[in-house]
Amino acid sequence: MADLFSGLISSKTRIKLLVRFFFNPKTRSYLRELSKEMSVSTNAVREELNNLTKTGLLKSEKNGRQVFYMANESHSLFPELKSMVSKVMGIDQVIDSIIMRLGDLEAAYLIDEYAEGKDSGIIDLLLVGNIDQYHLNDLSRKTERYINRKIRSLVMNRDEFNDFKSDFEKKPNILIWKAK
Repeated sequence: MADLFSGLISSKTRIKLLVRFFFNPKTRSYLRELSKEMSVSTNAVREELNNLTKTGLLKSEKNGRQVFYMANESHSLFPELKSMVSKVMGIDQVIDSIIMRLGDLEAAYLIDEYAEGKDSGIIDLLLVGNIDQYHLNDLSRKTERYINRKIRSLVMNRDEFNDFKSDFEKKPNILIWKAK
């Protein structure tokens, strides 16, 4: 599955940019930040940013001397690209498996680097509810082999989460599932 984008898109820089912006559409980044993070020349990043902006997939906003880029959520392909990025990163399978097998899950949050749209290879999850820890560990190991990423989970009950909430809101986070 990880080769999905590389089979469709030949530019590794473009793939990294799509993951960065479409996994967490609220992400705003500028050229030098992206270049440093991806260990790619500013020219290579600039070229891809220009291409993605011309197609309308990204939009840009000037703030002083810096130009910030972000996903264009109003683009007709936005929902599909966001879904594809989630599938490539394996998040959809992690959450589906957790919901189906682990007990009384109230909410699941993606935190830290992945919540910022950075594919660090370690997925940090915060799970709120009454979760079977044994099954979570077993499921995490199996899923890690399939998606080629490490999964770190922090499990809290509702009271623990409420106590932690003010600190939690200061961290990068994305609510990825909530009980109805």
